[in-house]
Amino acid sequence: MTDAATRTIRDRTAIAGVGVSRFSLRAESSPMELAVQAFKAALADAGLDRDVVDGVAINIGWPLGVDYDRFAEVVGLRLRFADQTWTHGRFVGPSLQHAAMAVASGLATCVACMCAVSFTQQRGLLGGPGDFEGTREEGGTHEENPVYGLTAPAAGAALSFRRYMALYGATSAQLAAVPITFRRHALLNPQALMQKPLTLEAHQRSRWIVEPLHLYDCCVVSDGAACVLVTTAERARDGARPPVLLAGMQGMRAGRDEFLFGLPGLGIGKQRRFPYTPTDDELLVYRMAGVTQQDVDGLYTYDAFSPLVLFVLERFGFCGLGEAAVWVQDGRIGLGGALPMNTSGGLLSEAHVSGWNSIVEIVRQLRGECGARQVEGARVMQWATAWGDSVVFRR
Repeated sequence: MTDAATRTIRDRTAIAGVGVSRFSLRAESSPMELAVQAFKAALADAGLDRDVVDGVAINIGWPLGVDYDRFAEVVGLRLRFADQTWTHGRFVGPSLQHAAMAVASGLATCVACMCAVSFTQQRGLLGGPGDFEGTREEGGTHEENPVYGLTAPAAGAALSFRRYMALYGATSAQLAAVPITFRRHALLNPQALMQKPLTLEAHQRSRWIVEPLHLYDCCVVSDGAACVLVTTAERARDGARPPVLLAGMQGMRAGRDEFLFGLPGLGIGKQRRFPYTPTDDELLVYRMAGVTQQDVDGLYTYDAFSPLVLFVLERFGFCGLGEAAVWVQDGRIGLGGALPMNTSGGLLSEAHVSGWNSIVEIVRQLRGECGARQVEGARVMQWATAWGDSVVFRR
């Protein structure tokens, strides 16, 4: 990417407001009802009228939600930009990036990034007998392989971590540092669903979901919605809250060496072994934002399964290949540590809103609104995933 292209997007857009619905472990509302709650909360947070919103980037499509046009009709929007994806955590980064590019190019004035899920109403749609996506030719939707009896979404992450353990000597007890740390964060978050402390003993004693992943290595199944309002930096500066700028971004990766729930070279059909070292292109997000990993005050990732946290640390060069299981020990990714991660509790302990709840947390952290779990002096925070996409935010 040229310097001119970098300047085209850096700091030109910002998040003006965020909102969430109530999170729940039991079915209480439809995805549409949850989406409306979050949308209204985001408008109130930003101090904006709904007529300003002329775009949506929506992650509540089939089979778990509603379409962009129906949402616009229900909340009374007149759209001139729409972007819709399926309800998967992999689309958080791309949807947010599409919203920023739409605003920066003038295709929209303000884009509401929306996600609303009612997993408790629709158990079995992901990895169960009603999983329509799992009938696709290449198999399941989360890198599981039904041909071999792997029908749970956790199976892909389990495969990757099993190979990672064999290659680098990582253990389940080391992996436990991830859910234990995120549970500590959740205990400081009144909205988090998991409010009971988690110990190493409890983690190791819990049942297997797909070995080597225990129960607490897998995210909660919950209902909830989130809304993030993306507009121009100028408009955001006139809003009710301090703007959070989108400083840099890079897209999702795919290819013969890629596996959704693992580093390149891990997973089904990835027999070729090679030492993964991120290239300049794979770290574009830092160059675009004008920062380095050392500038990042907090890292947030899609943590549906604990190993994904290890993989993202290595993918973005925070530690070397095979080092993450040791790197996350001794409070390093906790509040007060060298690199706090998923400070709301994430999908493992706050709620499963496909990762959008972590984008909301990033915004609130950079506005200094997180109380007991506030990262002191936070100025730069990053969303990044094991499959290679990322957004850097700054205040």
